[in-house]
Amino acid sequence: MISELAKEMIAMAHPTHIVTAAGFVYDGDGNMLLVKTYHRGWETPGGQVDNGESLEDAVIREILEESGIKVSLTKLIGVYSNVGTNVGYDGSTVVPTKVMFDFMCEYVEGTPATSDETSEVLWVPREKVFEYVTHPVFVWRFKKAMEFDGRVCYCSYVSQPVFKVLSERYL
Repeated sequence: MISELAKEMIAMAHPTHIVTAAGFVYDGDGNMLLVKTYHRGWETPGGQVDNGESLEDAVIREILEESGIKVSLTKLIGVYSNVGTNVGYDGSTVVPTKVMFDFMCEYVEGTPATSDETSEVLWVPREKVFEYVTHPVFVWRFKKAMEFDGRVCYCSYVSQPVFKVLSERYL
C-alpha cells in the first residue's frame, strides 16, 4: 500500500531543464572558434549534456563533434538560465527552460570541419567576431566571455519574444 506522502511525490511533476555546455575556444594567435548552425547562425560550439555525462566531457565532445577541434578546458566563465519556454523549430514542441555552462577553452589540435549540425567552421580574429555573431543571445554571451575577469557570471534571461536579461551577478 502506498502512503499519502508517496502518492503526493509520485503526482508531483519533476522539473525539466535542458542542460548545455559551450566552449569559447582560442587558438594561440588570438582567434576564436565559430561554428555556423542551421537555425541560429554563428555561435560558439556546444550543446546538450547527455544523461550520465559530465559538463566537462560534454563541452569537449560537442566542440569536437561540431568543429573537428580538440580542446582543453581552462575555466568556467558563465552560468546562464533561460527561464522562458518557447516553441521549437518544428513549430509545435515546447522547449523547456535551459541551464547553460560556458567554458573558456584552449585549442589542442585538429582542423576545422563541418558536421551534421554546422555548415561552416572558422577561426575568426577576436576583433571581428561581431561581424559574424548576430543572434542577440550569442552576442551577449560572447561579450561576457570577452570581458571575463576571473569571476563567473551568473545571469537569468528570456530569449523570446525578445531577449531580455532578468538578473546578473558575478561570483
